[in-house]
Amino acid sequence: MIDFRYHLVSIVAVFLALAIGIVLGSTELRGQTLSALDRASSSLKSQLDSSNAQNRTLQGQASGDEAFAQAAEQRLIGSLLAGQRVLLVAAPGASGAVINGVAAAVGKAGATVTGQVALQPKFFDTSAGTQTLLSTLGEQIATTAGLTVANASAQQQAIQLLASATLSKDSPGQAAAGSGAGHQVSGTQAQDILSSFAAGGFLSTSGQPTTRATLAVVLTPANPPAGGAPDPMNQTLVSLAQELTGSSAATVVAGSVSGSARGSAIDALRGSNAASQVSSVDDADTFIGQIVVAQALYAQMNGHKAGSYGIDSGANATGPSPAPVAPTATPTASPTPTARAAAAKVRS
Repeated sequence: MIDFRYHLVSIVAVFLALAIGIVLGSTELRGQTLSALDRASSSLKSQLDSSNAQNRTLQGQASGDEAFAQAAEQRLIGSLLAGQRVLLVAAPGASGAVINGVAAAVGKAGATVTGQVALQPKFFDTSAGTQTLLSTLGEQIATTAGLTVANASAQQQAIQLLASATLSKDSPGQAAAGSGAGHQVSGTQAQDILSSFAAGGFLSTSGQPTTRATLAVVLTPANPPAGGAPDPMNQTLVSLAQELTGSSAATVVAGSVSGSARGSAIDALRGSNAASQVSSVDDADTFIGQIVVAQALYAQMNGHKAGSYGIDSGANATGPSPAPVAPTATPTASPTPTARAAAAKVRS
């Protein structure tokens, strides 16, 4: 007869057998499992060591390239931009290291930086209130200065006025209107244009940007905006670069490696029709990229096609090819002894 005690013993026996099986199974498999884990760990460590070694090699190569570029900078770009004036236009969040590096590079190429226009976040604000304020301010500025701006968005009109106040296609320092202004503005009017936008919180200036420059460099944010390539800031910067190109002898858009990735202003530029008009440099936080900025300005100034330069996947070359060389004055030949004797005879 099966009673409760039998059931209890049976249940205990089942659990005891299960426990013994688990113990025996884990003991039997433990060696195989640990061995497999050891092999996997060794393989991963080997891969990591290899990757670290490769990374150190690449870092060494990059450091060597940078050291070479720094040492050869003067020889590579000296006199390329001799006598030219350059305007720097910085977007919000532009890297100070890139701004200073580009300014130093164009200086070593023989150019003078007239000044810097730092666009403020408000300039890119697409809210109705800010757009109305910018449009009203632009209309007042244009009327006061006697300018005619194209029928376009408030930002595009502001960009036209900015170009008219700072750039010239003619000789450096001359007062000349931008492509959309349709009127030559005086130095006082140019100063009024920039001061009005500055008072409205749309930009700030340093140096003497109203001393007309023939070349311009647009400096992009250090990090791509959250909205990606279609972000209003990116699209406005592309429009800005196009307008400055039309108002100058050459314009280049420059940014850092991290700030030129997918979704950046440079990415947006390279994906637009403006890429055929405006050169871009995506590694201007390096000596090599800063050298290329000067070379790209020279190339475009002398009628060469715009290029997408740098190390990003969207670049089509590291720099202009062949690398531009500044023209040198033809040396005057020294007179031969015979010629000197003839000249002396004539004088006597």
